[in-house]
Amino acid sequence: MPAEPLTSPALRAIQAAAAEGRCTNCESPLPCPRPAFCSACGQETRIGSPTVAEFVQQFGGAYFSTEGALWRTLKLLLLQPGELTRQYLAGRRKHHVLPLRLYLSISLVLLIVVQLAGNVSVVKGLDRPDLAAAEKGSVPTAVLEVQGLKMGIRDGVYLCEGLPRLLCQAVRERAATDTRTFLSRLRTANERMVSHFGAVMFVLLPLFAGCLRLVHLRRGMPYTEHLVFALHLHSFWFVVLVLMHLPWQPLVWIGFATMAGYTLLAGRRVYGGKWLQQLLGGTALTLMYMALLGLTVPLAWLLALLA
Repeated sequence: MPAEPLTSPALRAIQAAAAEGRCTNCESPLPCPRPAFCSACGQETRIGSPTVAEFVQQFGGAYFSTEGALWRTLKLLLLQPGELTRQYLAGRRKHHVLPLRLYLSISLVLLIVVQLAGNVSVVKGLDRPDLAAAEKGSVPTAVLEVQGLKMGIRDGVYLCEGLPRLLCQAVRERAATDTRTFLSRLRTANERMVSHFGAVMFVLLPLFAGCLRLVHLRRGMPYTEHLVFALHLHSFWFVVLVLMHLPWQPLVWIGFATMAGYTLLAGRRVYGGKWLQQLLGGTALTLMYMALLGLTVPLAWLLALLA
């Protein structure tokens, strides 16, 4: 005996509306001949099982069309530094991708590219022959030096210099019980850092916006307006970082030069002022951001090591 269809009062009401020539969404009467769309709510009147083409249209829609918001947004972002921020702050928002959505979309693409490339790591040199031998147990020494920090195992004795005592103790208890465990933890921490790149940048982003507010304090702009500029600026940087993963070495230097020049041009368009003011402000912003990176990235890596 075939199973009875799963129904509910709401579903039966929808089926009755369709049978009686009413809209299945708002139940408004439909004229005869039946139009393609309901005049009251705008939904299609001929509803059937969804097709693959409909799913593709729902996913892309105007977002990916040649005249859609994505392409208009990218055109402004890439070709007119700062103009996208200026138009958003002026109130023109309907025809462009919203700043946070744009940032998340481009950062997702960058994360995929980074993971596919597989050549990004906080601690480098883990494939050295001496460390490979140490991991197999033939050499009881594995010491890494990163920006004045020494961490590892030397002749079977735990070594930690340049970190607070509590952190050193935590590393010894969780990650450095022996050479093999320590090296395995380092590789795992590198992989976690790459996979959590988006989370690290999401923490840095509001801090960067705070740096922008400090540099341009005299402008009297609300913090959220600086945050919009930070979202757009990072979106452009991420596009450049994606291109820098192409297999052509000069792209690295071209990319960094492009990011620096774009930042100056975008800042002048958004904040105004003379070129010398922008240059001094950009220098101060760079120093503050480098300090934030110098604190946030090692801390995130240590957390990944101890996880």
